[in-house]
Formats: sequence, structure tokens, C-alpha cells
Amino acid sequence: MFGYIGPDRPYLFIKDETLYKALYCGVCRSIAAECGQMARSALTYDIAFMSALVHNIRGEDVKIVRRRCPVHPLRRRPMTEKDEITGILACANTALAYFKLSDDKADKEARGALRFLYSGGYKKVLKKHPRIAEIVSEQMNAQQKLEKEGCAVIDMACEPTALMMQQLSRYVLGEYATEHTDGLMYAIGKWVYLIDALDDYDKDAKKGRYNVLYLNYGEKTLQAAAEKGRNELIFIFDSLFADMRQHLAAIKFHFNHDLTDNIILRGIPLKTRQIMFGTAKNGRTRKKHEEVQS
Repeated sequence: MFGYIGPDRPYLFIKDETLYKALYCGVCRSIAAECGQMARSALTYDIAFMSALVHNIRGEDVKIVRRRCPVHPLRRRPMTEKDEITGILACANTALAYFKLSDDKADKEARGALRFLYSGGYKKVLKKHPRIAEIVSEQMNAQQKLEKEGCAVIDMACEPTALMMQQLSRYVLGEYATEHTDGLMYAIGKWVYLIDALDDYDKDAKKGRYNVLYLNYGEKTLQAAAEKGRNELIFIFDSLFADMRQHLAAIKFHFNHDLTDNIILRGIPLKTRQIMFGTAKNGRTRKKHEEVQS
């Protein structure tokens, strides 16, 4: 995950905003406990979403307490207590960060030099949850292989990330994993890969790096590519949104799921519109935004 999964905040209830932030802080503390202080810098709200989703499906309620944190020491903040789920997700976050920076290093990105910050945490993941390291390394290697081969098939290029998300969710859900949790996380994984490709489009086109969307549309800018491939891109994303809705409706939740519904049904389509078409500044742009259904 790369920091794209989030809510549509104007439509988020205050209670869910509080829970969301508490989950974020709770996973942050778990990362420190499981993988060391340095690994905390890789935390994204994607993992807070996963924490909300997994706790709800497994029927394990969170305990929220008020504590100070190193970043905000002046006032106590609500945060969830560490448990088995947040411990597993902390390790998954660290493994993903380590391999993402390994990929950046291979692409000669400056930020790839920061991989050493997570090497100690990754070694702890190998000891505590070797299956997580196995899943991430296997699918990241498969992704690199496709990129080296210059894969221009959009669906094929998404496959490793989709499988990685599916397999990680299956690991943390355990006996609560079903065909519908598999399907939901597979669709979210595909979306993550494609939204990252959209977000990096201009940079990849300029530097001549692999980007499956650039291989398909050949335009120098995302704006031009989104215009050229608008119908196909809208179809691809709407199909993913439909898959998410279908599987989400079939999943058994034990608690209120307003937060995860908001993120999946509103936040993910919103982020897609923002990246594909930019901020709505005129009627024409807004019309294009509306074509990607939420």
C-alpha cells in the first residue's frame, strides 16, 4: 500500500473520524513495539483502514485509551491498544515499506537510499512473521519481472499487487477469510497499483521509466493520457468499484462499519477522480469527475 486509501472526510461521522485517528495512532505504537522506532516513519492511513476492516470482520473490538505520543507530546490523544491484529499489520507495513524502497533504489530514485532505515525492522518481521515477508517479496519480485519485460497489458501488470493484498488479508484474517474478503482485497490491490501508476505518470514519462499506462497511451502528460484513454480508464475503475461493492455487501461485519464503507465506497472513488482529473475548477472537469462512479 502506498498511502492512497482514505475517507471522504466531509461525509465522515465525527465518531468515525475519532476511531480512524485512534487506529492510526494505535498501529503507530504497534510498529514501534514490533519493528522499532525508525519503522514508524513509514506509517500510512492505509494501515489504519486495514485495522478497522480486520478488527470488524474478526469481531475483535478495539480498546481506546488516551496517551501522549512523541510527535504530539503536549496533549493526550486517543489511540487503540496494541493487540494481535495491530502487531501483524505493523509487520506488514514495515515489510511493504522496505520492499517499496528497494524498488525505488532499483529505479535509482533518491528516496531508495532510505531503505537502510527499515532494514532492522524488516529483520524483525522475518523472525516474527516470515509468511508476511514471503508474500511481499514473492509478489514484489513478480512485479519487477513484469516491469523488466515491459508488460503492456494493464490487467497483467496489476496482478502481483492484487495477489499481495489478497494474500496479506488472508494471513491477518485467518479463519475469517472468505471468497468475498479475498475478492475485496484483490480489487483494492488492483486499484492501488493503477492509482500509483496514474500518480507517477508524468514523472515516469519524463524519466523514461516503466509505467503500464504510458505504454498504453503514449502521451507525455497524465492530462493528455486521461483524455485519450478516458473511456477505457473509466470502465476499468468503475469495474473495480463494482467488484468492491459486490464483495463488501457479502462480508459479515460484527460492528458498525460506517468508517470502512465511507473509505471503500466514497474515499477510493474520490481519490481516483482527484488523481485522474485533478481538482475540479470548471464545469467541464466536474462533468468528467462524475463519470467515474462512486
